[in-house]
Amino acid sequence: MTSRTVRALDRPVFGVDVQSGDVRGDAPAYALVTLTPLSADEEDAVPDENRPDVDGPIARIDRDVVSRRKLLRLIDDREPARIATDNAYELAADKGELVQLLRSLPDGTRLVQVTGAERPEPLSRVASRHGIPYDSDPMSEAEAAARLAAANVGHEVTAFTDETTVKVARGRSTGKGGWSQDRYTRRIHGNVKKRTRQVESELRSANLEYEREVTEKYGGYANAVFTVAARPEDIPVSNSRAGDVRVEVERERRDGIAYEPLVQRRDHVIVGIDPGTTTAAAVVGLDGTVHDVHSTRTADTADVIEWVIERGRPAIVAADVEPMPDTVETFRRSFDAAGWIPDSDLPVDEKLHRTREFETDNDHERDALAAALYALDDHADQFDRIAEKTPPRLDREAVIARVVSGEESVETVIDDLRDDGDGSGAGEADDEGDGDPTEPDRTEEEREIRRLRDRVERLEGHVDDLTAKLDDRDDRIEELEAELTDAKRQERIEARERRAVSRLERETDRLERERDEARERADGLAEKLERLKALWKLDHSDFADVAAGRDLVAVKAVDQFTRNAIEAADSQYGIAAGDVVYLRDASGAGRQTAALLAEMDPRLVLKEGTLSEAADAVLFEESIPVAPADDVALQEVDDLAVARESDVEAAIDDWERRARERERQQQSELVDQIISEHRAERS
Repeated sequence: MTSRTVRALDRPVFGVDVQSGDVRGDAPAYALVTLTPLSADEEDAVPDENRPDVDGPIARIDRDVVSRRKLLRLIDDREPARIATDNAYELAADKGELVQLLRSLPDGTRLVQVTGAERPEPLSRVASRHGIPYDSDPMSEAEAAARLAAANVGHEVTAFTDETTVKVARGRSTGKGGWSQDRYTRRIHGNVKKRTRQVESELRSANLEYEREVTEKYGGYANAVFTVAARPEDIPVSNSRAGDVRVEVERERRDGIAYEPLVQRRDHVIVGIDPGTTTAAAVVGLDGTVHDVHSTRTADTADVIEWVIERGRPAIVAADVEPMPDTVETFRRSFDAAGWIPDSDLPVDEKLHRTREFETDNDHERDALAAALYALDDHADQFDRIAEKTPPRLDREAVIARVVSGEESVETVIDDLRDDGDGSGAGEADDEGDGDPTEPDRTEEEREIRRLRDRVERLEGHVDDLTAKLDDRDDRIEELEAELTDAKRQERIEARERRAVSRLERETDRLERERDEARERADGLAEKLERLKALWKLDHSDFADVAAGRDLVAVKAVDQFTRNAIEAADSQYGIAAGDVVYLRDASGAGRQTAALLAEMDPRLVLKEGTLSEAADAVLFEESIPVAPADDVALQEVDDLAVARESDVEAAIDDWERRARERERQQQSELVDQIISEHRAERS
């Protein structure tokens, strides 16, 4: 295996030629040349003297001799952009095997015959024409084929169209099931229908054109077939099989083997330009085919001109406003093309209607495309007349382009093209070469008169044909108007159905949200109910059974230290002697409120905030323990709460300790007061 560097594509290119043996025999060996693009680091490491003097990615040339099996394995592993050969039947014994090979190629891999289509040229001649080194040994031929394919020389060999069939079907038979037969069948068909909708949604998201056929069965679909206008690599769906459903993706077969050039010739086109901060261009063929649309905010005029030239040779440059803007006129002069503008600025609704069948990314592209299409419509009759006059062997589009852009007559252009083609000026009306040799020579005037008479006859016949076409078109217009009326009526029906579906979907979403919120509330209430049940048990006769071994005690909560709040709590769930009372706000109470609470003889009063001196004195005199709520770990549920028995006892012990200190302090202050009074009396 040897290697060196050349310029190539962004993906590998394989060049293949038979080294020994025969594809129709046993174990053929192939000379394989691979053009592998280098990474950025590898490309920077290539010395300047080894760099090719053409633009493009640098590729390494690797050579090897491989068996057919290894070649196919390398194709699957490397997924080259192109497999180049001088004859496609060196890889397949017959047409059937060639179709099999083409079907097995990875998506995006093309088989290229670099020597031409059905009548290939010698590889040596093609290589010489494009300046590719060539030698007669298989390895050199494989390298020449690879380099030619990398330079876009040759024809793609294909047995398939650009349409792909996507089939969604049952993944298992409905002949048996693990439960009820009907339920089993309904489940399978329902899953097929669900997967069909998913596939259709993916195709629609990818903006792919498709047609759908479904076979409806009990509970859903038995199968669905999508005919998609795209190649498999452009479709966001692949072969798969999961449970009840299988998906098969297969390209549509052609009737035979086709050869499509890698690079299409540049046809004559109509270009629509929409200038401004964002410049847009649209390229439309003379046959009405929309080739491409483009818009840019950064590219200058030269870049847009280059973009247009890559897609065709402009015969007409069109604008959607009148008069023609200077920028559009600059493009027209650059292409030396005819100009077209409407009689007045095109209305937006007409542009939307004319471009409704084509995808555009923004309003600028839409306006450019509308200008090109309206220019095509305006010249359609002229194109038809020119096409009818053009002999079959001449390029119809070339004649149209010269007549439109050069303002020459059709006959003059045809005569010029004939002269360019055979140098004799002979045509379908040239009688001098094919007439009777005994007929006397005519003068130039007589020949001109004869040509004019023939032209008049052709024009008169053309007028008759046009009249007949007008009648046919009038009939066709009536039919289309009837179809349009039906289509509008059907569209209105479908629009109402879509609005109804959207309304029902919104209603369904709203109800589902309300359902979810109700479930969350129900779960919260259920949890709260369980906790309330436990708290209720704590405060009743069976408290000992409930709290046994759990170190818990019920706490009665009072919102404020007021008479009304105490009476409300007592009325609601009762405050008995020995209860633990929790004052959420202990401030503001007077002696009477404190006395009311003391009459209930609570075991402990837990407080939030600061007691007034009067209330504190009353509770202390009545030996009611008072402690901050922070000293006890409370667990609250609305007006009920529980605390640990150990925390309550600790708070009571702490209050008793503080009460003893307070009594000692009061006694000490009393003794000091008595002594002070005694001393005052003696003095």
